[in-house]
Amino acid sequence: MSDARSRLGKFIVIGIVAGAVVLGLVVLRRVVKYPKTDDAIVMADIIGVIPQVSGTITDLHVADNQAVKQGDLLFVIDPRPYEFAVKRARAELAALDGEIEVTQRKIDGQRFAVAAAKAAVQRMEAQVKNATDSLNRLEPLLAEEFVTPDKIDQARTTKLTAEAGLAEARRKMDQAEKDIGDLDALLAKREAAQAALGKAELDLDFCYVRAPFDALVVNLHTAIGQLVAPGSVPVFSLVDTRAWYVVADYRETELKRIAPGMEAEVYVLTDPKYHFRGTVQGIGWAVNPEDQPIVAGVPQVKRELQWVHIAQRFPVRIRIENPQPSHVFRVGASAVAIVRGWGPDHPAGAPG
Repeated sequence: MSDARSRLGKFIVIGIVAGAVVLGLVVLRRVVKYPKTDDAIVMADIIGVIPQVSGTITDLHVADNQAVKQGDLLFVIDPRPYEFAVKRARAELAALDGEIEVTQRKIDGQRFAVAAAKAAVQRMEAQVKNATDSLNRLEPLLAEEFVTPDKIDQARTTKLTAEAGLAEARRKMDQAEKDIGDLDALLAKREAAQAALGKAELDLDFCYVRAPFDALVVNLHTAIGQLVAPGSVPVFSLVDTRAWYVVADYRETELKRIAPGMEAEVYVLTDPKYHFRGTVQGIGWAVNPEDQPIVAGVPQVKRELQWVHIAQRFPVRIRIENPQPSHVFRVGASAVAIVRGWGPDHPAGAPG
């Protein structure tokens, strides 16, 4: 009886050991086939809200950690200086329009005068030529007394009169052409005034700061009366809720089983009962090793142990397909990511 029990005990122990080995092999196969990591965090795109005009905040329509929709009014910068600038720009444009209208009327009225002035110039040029030719013919005849000195004086007077008339005709023609040039200069000034008005209206619109997309307000530490300006520190930040990501750090030895476009499964530790589908968007091409100088713009991924050489980790960016319920997702929250491979729609994932 005791021998039977002993053999039964041995069989049970062997069965337990064999089951553990089989279970271990199954788990190992799954881990190898579906890379998994708990070194992952939730991320989203974040922008700092910096005004494009300077002034004091007169209205604040949001609170810290508030959700906003695209187009919602966030805060208002005192618009009065910019309203005055718009009025001044409109007045300058109106004054130029009035001056252009007067000049245009003057040019329209002188249109026939310009043509007449050109004709008068041509006529006076002909008269000067005739008077000059006549004087040149008569002057040699004076020495032989074929003409009287009075005739010569009359010819000279005719020439001088013709030259004076030609100068006056040219002056009138030059004045008419100058009026046309003045109009061109006024039109150029009007374009500059129109641009100044557009800039003033744009600055006035910038006083009303609105949400560029659906977002969450974070890091709000200001109040009405705060002076803000372009290039200063952000008034607060906006978390873009249109897209959520999980950045998962995988060992370099696992990267050969991960590729952009593969399906992934993610759950977030803020509420791990929810599991989310995702798609691998990309794998990091560069990291900052701890024992190397830091390169600006490159993520730094720490190794797990300092006293033994282990595989470097690289960030894998996974985009969440349907981040609902939204309360689960918080920037910086811990997550677990499992890359499931190609989906059934992909040629590599279709059943053979």
